[in-house]
Amino acid sequence: MNEENNVAMDGAFYGSLKRNNKQIRDDRALAIAEDTELVYKRKIEDLETSLKRMRREQENMLDLSPTNAQSLILASDFDSNKYADKDIELGVKIRNTEITLEIARKRYEYLFSGGDK
Repeated sequence: MNEENNVAMDGAFYGSLKRNNKQIRDDRALAIAEDTELVYKRKIEDLETSLKRMRREQENMLDLSPTNAQSLILASDFDSNKYADKDIELGVKIRNTEITLEIARKRYEYLFSGGDK
């Protein structure tokens, strides 16, 4: 009967209960570090994608050519203030995203690659 108890006590559940504090901390630390590193990678990729889109949008604003002969933009129909406001707004968003991306990359390097702070 004692042998049967030993066999039953060798399973994953019993082994998990017997783990020492260091093993538990190591497992938790690994899970947290892996999850956080993935989140950082995704955020950096999202920021890079966002930057590309905003830069493309800003460049596309320079394309004022008509799509056909009937779609010519008359000078009187063009709103210079609106154009300038949107261009500046995009420029600010681009700059803020560049700063955020730079910080995220540096922090990622520091947190997950052992790089300098």
